[in-house]
Amino acid sequence: QVQLVESGGGLVQSGGSLRLSCTAAGSIFSISAMAWYRQSPGKESELVARIISTCSAAYADLVKGGFTISRDNAKNTVYLQKNSLKPEDRAIYYCSADTTSVDWAGSSSWGQGTQVTVSS
Repeated sequence: QVQLVESGGGLVQSGGSLRLSCTAAGSIFSISAMAWYRQSPGKESELVARIISTCSAAYADLVKGGFTISRDNAKNTVYLQKNSLKPEDRAIYYCSADTTSVDWAGSSSWGQGTQVTVSS
C-alpha cells in the first residue's frame, strides 16, 4: 500500500509564491509518473502538471504558464511551484503517483489534498 502525503499549502497573498511537496511512502519499487491536480470551488478537478521518472514534464494547457513541476526520485517526492499567484489559483491541490510495488503490483494512489488560498 502506498501513501502520499502533501504539504506546503496555506494562505498566500496574491502575487506570492507557492511550493507544494508530495512524498510517497510504502512498499515501492518504482514510481513511473507523478502528477498534480487541483479542484477549485465549484469546479471539477483538473490536471495541472505531470512528470515521469526521467523528469520529463508536461503541463495542462488550461494552467500553462507559471507552474513548475519537479521531482526527486531518491526521495520519492514531487514538487509544484508557482510564482505570482492569483486568486483563481485558489484550490485544493492533490498529488497522484503511479507505482510498482516490490512484488510487482501496479497501483495509482492519491494524496489527501492540500488547500491553497490566495488573498487579494
